[in-house]
Amino acid sequence: MKEQLIIKSVCKIRDNKIFLDDELLFHNDEAENPSAFMKNAYKNFQVNYPKFFKMDNLSKLGFLAAEILINKSNVLPLNSEETGIVIANSSSSLDTDNAFNDTIKNSENYFPSPAVFVYTLPNIMIGEICIRHKITGENILFISEKFDPELIYYYVSDLFESGKIQHCITGWVDLLSDKYEAVLYFVEKDKGGKNGNSIFEPRKIVQLFS
Repeated sequence: MKEQLIIKSVCKIRDNKIFLDDELLFHNDEAENPSAFMKNAYKNFQVNYPKFFKMDNLSKLGFLAAEILINKSNVLPLNSEETGIVIANSSSSLDTDNAFNDTIKNSENYFPSPAVFVYTLPNIMIGEICIRHKITGENILFISEKFDPELIYYYVSDLFESGKIQHCITGWVDLLSDKYEAVLYFVEKDKGGKNGNSIFEPRKIVQLFS
C-alpha cells in the first residue's frame, strides 16, 4: 500500500511579511527593498550565521524560508541523509547574473567580482541551505515559467517511493529585482493520523500559494 505523504509545515515570505502556517511572524513594511527586508528579518530571528551577509538575494531568501521552516516549526530533528530539497523558480539566478554583468560590460570599468560570480547558478541557493543544516540527501532546482504543482508532486513522491528520502523541503523561491516570493513546505510520511496536517497532493500545493 502506498504511504500517504503530508505537509507538516509551511513558510511563506512575500510583501515584506513572513508567515509560518498562516501565523504572521514578522513584517517590515518600511524596508525599501528585498535586501533590507531580509537583513532585518535575519536580525529579528537572531540567526547566527555570518555567511548570510555574503549571499546573493536569492540565496538569502531561500535560506531564511528554510531556516524558519526548520527551526521555528516542529520538524526537527532532521536526518541529514534522508532529507531532500526540491525547489522551483522562474527567474533562475538572473538577479545575480545582471549584477555580475554590470561588473564586466564596461571595458573601461572592468571589475569582475568572484564573490558575485559564485552565485550565478540558482542551485547555489540549495547548496547554502544544505551547508547550513548539514543536509546531504537528494536535491534539485527546477526552472519553469510558473509554478508546476504536478511536477513537484510527482518528483517528490517518486523520491519517497524509491526510499531515497524520508523528509523533503520543497516549494518555490523566486527573486528578480524588487519582486520576490518564497513558499517552502516540509513533507513527510504520515505516521498515523494527519493530526490536522494537509495531504500532499497537487490541489493542496496550489492552495499553499493563496
